[in-house]
Amino acid sequence: MRLAQSEDGALQFLHTRNKHVLKTLVFGVAWLAAVTAGLSVFLNYDTTPGRAGEAPLQWPRGTFKRAPDRPVLVMIAHPRCPCTRASIGELAQIMARLQGKLVAYVLFVKPNNAGGGWDDTQLQRDAAKIPGVTALLDVDGAEAKRFGAETSGQTLLFAADGHLLFSGGITVSRGHPGDNIGEEAIVSLVNNHTTERRRTFVFGCALADRKPATQRLNQLK
Repeated sequence: MRLAQSEDGALQFLHTRNKHVLKTLVFGVAWLAAVTAGLSVFLNYDTTPGRAGEAPLQWPRGTFKRAPDRPVLVMIAHPRCPCTRASIGELAQIMARLQGKLVAYVLFVKPNNAGGGWDDTQLQRDAAKIPGVTALLDVDGAEAKRFGAETSGQTLLFAADGHLLFSGGITVSRGHPGDNIGEEAIVSLVNNHTTERRRTFVFGCALADRKPATQRLNQLK
């Protein structure tokens, strides 16, 4: 009798333990799936380029005067785009590497109905501090339209005679600095070398989208 009761207790213990193990496994699988899905959303957001737009093949009429003796770089930026911080950082690297061979402008788009301090951001101040770079205000995106830019961080390189040499982004992904094809192409072109890539993806916020970055990210979920 005692042996039978002992066997029943052992079986009950094993059954209970297996139920706990099964619940733990199910919970673990569900947690792993949730984490994987979350990482996938963030990874997809980081590596999804914005619209590059159609850059003009020649320096556009009606815009500011370009330098006639050197290549000119133009970056169009949203002053409140967190992704563009990496683009500004890469621009600083480009200017340091080229040592005065290039003139650069960063055009910060400002909506016509925005308040006085709307564009007074650290991003704009950082751009203005880069040697050889001039930060300009682009009210209502008039200049952005002339240059065909639709995404913050769009960078264009024009030769001294005004024809387009390069159009695209200068970061590896959204908000991530580091060596990238766009930067190398610009440096090579300014140094009169050849390059295989004259267009690259642009990673940044839409210039016409005034929603906070966190709200845009939530819309991807």
